[in-house]
Amino acid sequence: MSHPVLAGVDGSEHSLAAAGWAAREAASRGVPLRLLHASPPLPGPAVPAPAADRLHQLGERTLQRAAADLGDRCPDVEVLCEQTDDDPAVALLAAARDAGLLVVGTRGTGGFDGLAVGRVALRVAAAAPCPVVLVPEQPGAFGEGERPPAAQGADQVVTGFDAHHPVGEVADFAFSAAGARGAGLRVVQAWALPAEAVSAQTLVVTEEDRATWEDQEVLRLSDALRPWRQKYPHVAVHTDVLLLHPAEALLNASQGAALLVVGRRTDPRARAAEGRLGPITHAVLDHARCPVAVVPHAG
Repeated sequence: MSHPVLAGVDGSEHSLAAAGWAAREAASRGVPLRLLHASPPLPGPAVPAPAADRLHQLGERTLQRAAADLGDRCPDVEVLCEQTDDDPAVALLAAARDAGLLVVGTRGTGGFDGLAVGRVALRVAAAAPCPVVLVPEQPGAFGEGERPPAAQGADQVVTGFDAHHPVGEVADFAFSAAGARGAGLRVVQAWALPAEAVSAQTLVVTEEDRATWEDQEVLRLSDALRPWRQKYPHVAVHTDVLLLHPAEALLNASQGAALLVVGRRTDPRARAAEGRLGPITHAVLDHARCPVAVVPHAG
């Protein structure tokens, strides 16, 4: 918990929402908040010096305004500011090596209406060495510091879990996030009918067979979660076992949630700029309307 929380800032509403979320997370962890501004990509190598100086000044002003605003809202958080001329994604990935958490807006100044996740956010989510939280412009309860009625799910952290192949890094992050906020944790496991459910001899799945398979999944999930329930005894856990596509199950469960936690495999053979998100995480990032934490794991 000694590593700072890192946030990318470019002056857009999305990045400012992300910086606010990051400041509250830094306060919760008792660590500094590091704000990073990277110059936008320039149209070519031969940029006049006055134009480059002007971009640098605008970046400094953006950082100062963000730091002042966050200082008023989170006075106990040490805010560190840094500016770089590197490409934003490259700069954030490099800075993330020393961060405990990277927080970015789902898109920045280069985005457009209807774009769910911008280039920089997608790239850092796919390749950062630390967990990455992508924050939409209106991030909900934890982002705004308010708690809508519990019925809306805003006091919940939601995570996906596969009892057949548990991922400790993702489970630890989700349980820890819920525990730090005093929130409930909703664990979602999607499942599919086994291959033998439909064959040339069996064209219809009976309700009895379906219930039996679902009961097996429920028991398997309960057994797989036992180590984390013991490790985080104060976290209230609710489990959902759903006969749905995993992305659909997670998106349905996370409507109005405070945070959705998913995983992303690290691939040592891939270049750092590429990483590996996977189809489920990619779909969640494209459609989720709450902050999404992408946690790297080796499994």
